Amino acid sequence: MSDTDVIFWRRTDISGLERLALTRDVDGIAVSSSLVCLEAGGFRLDHHWQLDPNWRAQRVSVERWNGDGHRTLDLERAGSGWKVDGIVRLDLEGVEEPDLSVTPFCNTLPIRRLSPDPASTLTLDVAFIDGPTLTVARSRQRYGRVGPGEVHYTDLGLSQGFEADLSVDEEGLVLTYQHLFERVFQGD
Repeated sequence: MSDTDVIFWRRTDISGLERLALTRDVDGIAVSSSLVCLEAGGFRLDHHWQLDPNWRAQRVSVERWNGDGHRTLDLERAGSGWKVDGIVRLDLEGVEEPDLSVTPFCNTLPIRRLSPDPASTLTLDVAFIDGPTLTVARSRQRYGRVGPGEVHYTDLGLSQGFEADLSVDEEGLVLTYQHLFERVFQGD
């Protein structure tokens, strides 16, 4: 038996809206999402995730449509590293999770791994996917628990110096992401 939740987020820095469906079953979690955004001249992006039962990404597939046309990207776990479009990327060896720039969903994966203890932190390497260009690069991030449902994010890699406060629900899904995203509930 499976259980599905539908979540909406809107961008707070630029016009954009995302609809994400999250389906849980005994084999893991499947995520399917579509978003439209005016960033970088405007685009539509669909992303699909396969997670294991422990919320660890096994695969993410992304499709993007913009003024330059249509492009796809497939990122798949390969042992302790990752394949990009079927080719092992040695620079992604040891990377723990993907991070797709245009959605707050991917923050859920490391947040769920944070200890519930106050002041706990988690530092990890990610395969950063830039949504507008679909390029993939290694980056480093830190998440720190500030209080119940409150997390502080620090970019230690590609966007070094960027920091944001996030509020999350009991599953670690973002409610607000300072300067970028907020969850939209029915009636908002």
